[in-house]
Amino acid sequence: MSRTFCRRNHLSLLVYQRVPTFGQGTIRRFNKNASAMKHLAACDFKDLLQCTIPNFQGLLPSKHNKIVLDLLFDLATWHAYAKLHLHTDGMLAFFDSTTIVLSRLVRKFMHTTCKDYVMTKLPQEHAARSHHQAALASKQLVEAATGRSVKGKESVSNMKVKKLNLYTYKYHALADYPNTIWRIGTTDSYSTQPVSALQIF
Repeated sequence: MSRTFCRRNHLSLLVYQRVPTFGQGTIRRFNKNASAMKHLAACDFKDLLQCTIPNFQGLLPSKHNKIVLDLLFDLATWHAYAKLHLHTDGMLAFFDSTTIVLSRLVRKFMHTTCKDYVMTKLPQEHAARSHHQAALASKQLVEAATGRSVKGKESVSNMKVKKLNLYTYKYHALADYPNTIWRIGTTDSYSTQPVSALQIF
């Protein structure tokens, strides 16, 4: 199953690269490997989210495919509500209910899909970690030769398992968005994205 997933994942990355640009700066061209993109701006995350459903369709077995596609749709819906420039009381009520549905679906994703797959760091992350640990090991050899104390480290070849962590402020703050918009105003009134779009040097 993991080989099939890797092949499908590789095909999905190729499809992601073929997504055409749209408008002037609306959807920009994606990197060869979307999962290895570094130093992403908010607009990059928005572009990935807007174009992700066709790329993930059929990537996983049907049991998990439905959960992932529903999750991506609800994330895109939640993001659209959060980025509106004008909100009414009715829209905020829909936004609040969308947030509740999204949080339930994220927990369902964590308890079903995440349990069936072992996720590890990307090869680049693993290589950087291995390089760092090798440097520490060589430093420890020097320390051992000079008689200093040496601390034990884990094996360099171990791949670090990554798990979805919902105990973060980012996830916890999602529920506060509708109420914050009702009290303070729309998110564009206090976002740093318009300033970064000016490209002031």
